[in-house]
Amino acid sequence: MSVFRVPKRSNFTVMSNVHLRDASLSLKAKGLLSYMLSNPDNWDYSLRGLARFSSDGIDSIRSGLNELMRHGYLVRVKVRDAKGRIVDCDYQIFEVPQKEVSPKPENP
Repeated sequence: MSVFRVPKRSNFTVMSNVHLRDASLSLKAKGLLSYMLSNPDNWDYSLRGLARFSSDGIDSIRSGLNELMRHGYLVRVKVRDAKGRIVDCDYQIFEVPQKEVSPKPENP
């Protein structure tokens, strides 16, 4: 198979290959994460906003985000108002998976 590349002087993204080489991720999740990493750091992510830039619907985007969360590439933080009601969600996006380290029991 031949690969035809274009000169990269503008309009390109530099990102880690970690998620692209992660065999546990679907191509949908890899593409979604790549798209999210290609946007500016202050870009406002939402399900509708992500669906607007693809042929996938909101449910497909949601399942891709859930897959990225399960594998540690995405953390969703619920934003609450003064009364404790959820008013928004903040997405934290990582180029490499964030694995939670659980403490080892002292007496196994």
